[in-house]
Amino acid sequence: MITQSYLTDLTYKINGACIEVHKILGAGLLESVYHKCLEEEFRLRNINFKSEFKIPVVYKGKEINCDFFCDFMVEDLIVVELKAVSILNEIHRAQLLNYINLMKKPKGILVNFNVKNLYNDGQETFVNKYYDMLF
Repeated sequence: MITQSYLTDLTYKINGACIEVHKILGAGLLESVYHKCLEEEFRLRNINFKSEFKIPVVYKGKEINCDFFCDFMVEDLIVVELKAVSILNEIHRAQLLNYINLMKKPKGILVNFNVKNLYNDGQETFVNKYYDMLF
C-alpha cells in the first residue's frame, strides 16, 4: 500500500541521487548532461524509473497528440522534472504541477542543477489532491 510516509522515503532517495550527481558535476552544464547522469545514478541505486516519456493530454474526452514529455517518473509515483537555469520561475512550477495532475500522480520534484547547493536551493517538492488521499 502506498502511503505518504513511503513517498517521503522515496523522495529522500531521489534527492540523494540528485545531490550525488550535483556533487560530482557541479553547476553550469546542460540539462541533458544531468539527465543522463541521473539515469545512471538511479540505476546504481536500484531506483525504478521511466525517462523522457510522453504525457497523455486529454481534451474534452479525446486524447490529443502533443509532444509533451516528462523527464522522469520514479516508481510510477513521483514525477521528477529537471532544469539547469539561473532561477526557477513560476512557469517551471506550473509545468510540474500540470504534469502530476495530468498523470494523476501524488508528488512531483522540481530539480534545478544550476545552483551552488542543491539541497538548500535546487529542489522543490509539490503534492496535490492525490497525495492528500493517501495515509
